[in-house]
Amino acid sequence: MPRPIAARIHPDAIRHNLQLAKQLAAGSRAFAVIKANGYGHGIERIYPALAGADGIALLDLDEAVRVRELGWTKPLLLLEGVFEPADVELAVAHRLTVAVHCDEQLDLLAAAKPRHPIDIQLKMNSGMNRLGFRPHAYRAAWERARAIPSIGAISLMTHFANADDGQVDWQLDTFDAVVRDIPGEQSVSNSAGVLWHPRAHRDWVRPGTILYGASPTGVARHVEGFGLRSAMTLTSRIIGVQTLAPQETIGYGRTFEVDRPIRIGVVACGYADGYPRHAPTGTPIAVDGVRTRVVGRVSMDMLTVDLTPCPQAGIGSSVELWGDQVRVDEVAEASGTIGYELMCAIARRVPVIVTDGADTPATAPAQGESVTA
Repeated sequence: MPRPIAARIHPDAIRHNLQLAKQLAAGSRAFAVIKANGYGHGIERIYPALAGADGIALLDLDEAVRVRELGWTKPLLLLEGVFEPADVELAVAHRLTVAVHCDEQLDLLAAAKPRHPIDIQLKMNSGMNRLGFRPHAYRAAWERARAIPSIGAISLMTHFANADDGQVDWQLDTFDAVVRDIPGEQSVSNSAGVLWHPRAHRDWVRPGTILYGASPTGVARHVEGFGLRSAMTLTSRIIGVQTLAPQETIGYGRTFEVDRPIRIGVVACGYADGYPRHAPTGTPIAVDGVRTRVVGRVSMDMLTVDLTPCPQAGIGSSVELWGDQVRVDEVAEASGTIGYELMCAIARRVPVIVTDGADTPATAPAQGESVTA
């Protein structure tokens, strides 16, 4: 019998979350962001849930090719664009829209002789200070792009630095001041923009982490009331039980000392499965549907939980590491990270089950696919 750990992927939840995003930004079209192999969920696994999207956005050319091979005919956006001449050829062959964020990418497109023009999204660095043309250089970049025969439609794009804490006006004001008389569709909203900033719902929005039920802030309570559903549930079982006396300790480093008699459950999940090693004592977890806490240090293949709130639990009891009973953001927040990282970090050795109305075993991964990013 295999280890009782599994990651369950719920395409129906992604379908639901996408619809919510489109309702919130009702006047916009939506690029469903599926970078990092669908935030670790597996592109092929979630693809049927993306039919309601107006486009798909991702980073890697090989992932873009996989999406086209699945039958996607609508817009497909490369969020970091192209990097060498061979990329331009693939972009043309698969009808990709490419982000352009620097003069070197314009050089690539200017030197290309494609069979048909390539649509681009010209990116402004409005304050994120990662990629994009500075505001003072943006118009010149647009003028240059407009004069390049290999470039087709030009959309206008930027990315928010801290939409998750409510601060977008400073970037929007910068963006709007530059583009107010530049024609082209506009795309500025990430997940946080979709949820909280209607002013940023331009022609296109780009929902990412909310499609998978996670909070853009990494804090579960910040998305309460929106009705987001978890698209991944990580489950396991209790495989051992220990009853400890006061002053006994648990696990490597003896980081947790018992102050009263306590039953401890051993769960078949550890950092080699993708659970964060730095999850501290107190990290929420559910046993037989009852919320309790992780205690002691997470090991490679196991972790330990306090069974005090669930005295009937024993070997074989079900455990939810994250899902709907314990949100992935709660585990991430306790561990000093964000849900994005945990979803992308599920290890290849964890079996995957796709559940879309009823549990059905996942087929073997497609070429190049794993549960991880």
